[in-house]
Amino acid sequence: MTDVSAVVVNYNAREYLVPCVRSLREAGVSEIVVADNDSRDGSAEALAAAEPDAKFVPTGGNFGFGGGANRGAALVSGEYIVVCNPDITIEPDAVDILVAAMEKDGRLAIVGPLVRNPDGSVYPTPRVFPRLLDAAGHAFLGMLAPRNRFTRRYRMLDLDRSVPSADVDWVSGSFFLARREAWDALGGFDEGYFMYAEDTDLCWRAHRAGWRVGFEPAARVTHVQGASTDKTPYRMIVAHHRSLLRFSSRTAAGAERALLPFVAVALALRTVIALAHRAARRPATR
Repeated sequence: MTDVSAVVVNYNAREYLVPCVRSLREAGVSEIVVADNDSRDGSAEALAAAEPDAKFVPTGGNFGFGGGANRGAALVSGEYIVVCNPDITIEPDAVDILVAAMEKDGRLAIVGPLVRNPDGSVYPTPRVFPRLLDAAGHAFLGMLAPRNRFTRRYRMLDLDRSVPSADVDWVSGSFFLARREAWDALGGFDEGYFMYAEDTDLCWRAHRAGWRVGFEPAARVTHVQGASTDKTPYRMIVAHHRSLLRFSSRTAAGAERALLPFVAVALALRTVIALAHRAARRPATR
């Protein structure tokens, strides 16, 4: 296999970490670094027992997904870097397929696979960069009417996800392959995002720098979702909305910049709604 390394960003996801690393190994990735954001669940011991060749590297704190990925990427040597969550498993040919897409197009900085949920349904990646109107519509209607026109447009729900593309806006950071040259030129993730939108931002900066972002559905992975974020759901809701505001502030141009104060107020309101929605879902305790 072409020189490929993998960085798995872990936070208290012991149950999923070993199967993730094992699937990467079975896909032919020999250099695997687990960048661990201060886990306290025995992740290190479980990995050492099951996959001793993988390098477990404590980051020295909890730096979020982007911060963990950056620290892990600094330790690997591959020409291409897999960046992924620990609750991912991949099909054996997935990495080879993504590498082939990279080698076919020298301007491809990042390429993502088809992501499936555990029930076999397809997770909506890739997506478009959200315009303010679509973002607002998705933010306030998405929880109540998941297939509203704003969400459909933002999540590209009408996209034929059987067709590869070398020119999409962005792909999910749950799993992607990055070209090392591009990763270094972009400086990796912006660590101003603790969680969420760091993938959107990375792809946005890649486009601005003249790189391309691709989607290759022949490569397939399964993502459980929430293995780490569900440990601190309320903190993650707040982090999500902060990240959305950061991305909006970075990308808004022209007349849209005048709307940023309204965006901030709307996101604050949605944070409260999302917190209440999460609290209502919490099982009653005895």
